[in-house]
Amino acid sequence: MSNKQNNNKQVQLKAGKSDLWKLRHTAEHVLHQAVKELYPSIHLAMGPATQDGFYFDFDNSPEGAITVGPAEVTISQEDFPKIEAKMQEIIDLDLPLIEKEISVTQARELFAGNPYKLEWVDEIETKGEMVTVYWSGEPGSKRAMVDLCAGPHVASTGEVKAFKLLSVAGAYWHGNEKNKMLTRIYGVAFYSKKELDEHMELLEKAKENDHRKLGKELDLFTIEEKVGKGLVLWLPKGNIIKEELENFAKQIEKEWGYQRVTTPNICKEGLYHTSGHLPYYKDDLYPPMKLDDGEDYYLKPMNCPHHHMIYAARPKSYRDLPLRLAEYGTCYRYESSGELFGLMRVRGFTQNDAHIYCTKEQAVDEFVQVMKLHEFFYQALGIKDYYLELALRDPKKNDKYHGDDQMWALAEKLMREAVSRVDIKMVEEAGSAAFYGPKIDFVVRSSIGREFALSTNQIDLYMGDRFGLKYVDQDGLEKTPVIIHRAPLGSHERFIGFLIEHFGGKFPLWLSPVQVKILPISQAHHEYAQKFAKELQEKGIRVELDDRSETLSAKIRNAQMEKVPYMAVVGDRELENNSLAVRVRDGQKQEVMKVAEFVSKLQKEIRKF
Repeated sequence: MSNKQNNNKQVQLKAGKSDLWKLRHTAEHVLHQAVKELYPSIHLAMGPATQDGFYFDFDNSPEGAITVGPAEVTISQEDFPKIEAKMQEIIDLDLPLIEKEISVTQARELFAGNPYKLEWVDEIETKGEMVTVYWSGEPGSKRAMVDLCAGPHVASTGEVKAFKLLSVAGAYWHGNEKNKMLTRIYGVAFYSKKELDEHMELLEKAKENDHRKLGKELDLFTIEEKVGKGLVLWLPKGNIIKEELENFAKQIEKEWGYQRVTTPNICKEGLYHTSGHLPYYKDDLYPPMKLDDGEDYYLKPMNCPHHHMIYAARPKSYRDLPLRLAEYGTCYRYESSGELFGLMRVRGFTQNDAHIYCTKEQAVDEFVQVMKLHEFFYQALGIKDYYLELALRDPKKNDKYHGDDQMWALAEKLMREAVSRVDIKMVEEAGSAAFYGPKIDFVVRSSIGREFALSTNQIDLYMGDRFGLKYVDQDGLEKTPVIIHRAPLGSHERFIGFLIEHFGGKFPLWLSPVQVKILPISQAHHEYAQKFAKELQEKGIRVELDDRSETLSAKIRNAQMEKVPYMAVVGDRELENNSLAVRVRDGQKQEVMKVAEFVSKLQKEIRKF
């Protein structure tokens, strides 16, 4: 594919995503208008469109005060037919969506009595910005309604052709458990009923494949209140998956020229002042530990500063570059409890991290190799649906970023040049850049339609100067290296959560915690089954022997529920012929195989990875 063709593909994908987002944003306005008409005393809090649909948070307390403690949830799914009927009524009116800019004073008058809207207005005032509102319906007309909103929207409510409310839940204001719990209603919207029906089918499949549900059923992981929210305990079977992935990644990265390092889990705060994460990143860190040396120590929130110190430990010349330092480093970030979600949003995670230190001339080639390494891993794991998201600065909020315009422009130029040399779709997202440079996320779509940003990658022209990193070039001059941040498999937690849902718990053979379940038909076959189990174990194959006093059909059903790839049935005929009746987890067909033949088949299938 030529660069021109690739760019056209990027623009088309970005436009399609934006259009659906605008439609769902409008559907969210229809939802809160319908709820407000049905329940006039309710307070409107906030709600966005999302990649999966939309939601809105409501406060049903008459006074609307923000207080600590739960609020009574008075809207349930039983109310959805009534709310959906009111929404359809608003859609049928085909009310125009009208944008207006108003002053802070006008906004306070317009939203008087609603503490949630007034809080947003206060925040806008501190930034010195005008307030943007959207009216659904002509201002002053009988059915018109207004809300604080930056947009964008479709032209009118009539463009919402197919929608459905999905669920209701409690949600803390700003995701903070110290704030009041509100009532959150989730929904989804599409341009056609066909798209909605297809999405609902995927949602049903998603319920079955939810990594939290399967993680419990398959004994992979647990999160215990006594240990702490968002802190994952890997159970033996889940730990096998984690270690297999890590061993696979380490071997491949070694072949691709990476050197492994290890860094501590705590660090003096000064290092994070140097990196710029303090004070700007402080809300995402665990509170500091006050130690007797008079220094504050933090749990490590990211590996980058530690790797920079490893680079700085010895003088470097251009002959040492590119230097690729890799680590499965454990980090901790204090995510708000309202944002925690199984393995996908946690407070402790172990990341497939690496930093490449190179010259400016090497940066594009190195970044191309980073993207190709992603593709290698994804292809090995059967992941085919993915794209790039280029996160840029929000031009209206330059005060939240470090570095000058020249640095940002060059980093963006280098990343775009690298992307032009690979055949991967890309979209752009203003406002999502890191505080020290643009970044590219690899976004993957699972087999059940969910999208996950699994890996963040950057060409960083800022941190080298910040840390005083140098190398001596071929003319004997000191120069600052370019730093490439990359994490192809993201964190164990998020990536395994994705894989659980992507495979529906049916992992490929090399990742399966139990690869073979041996099922003797009766007590008379136990000795033969034990001998066979030992032989498989000696060959490095993970095996379990089900020697319970159960019927064969019960044993088969149990192995299928555990999603074990292969079942080897042992009875009189198998004992006599030194063979096995082999079953696969997804089929009823049995194949009689000699033991050596079956072992060879397993080893060949595992070796592919």
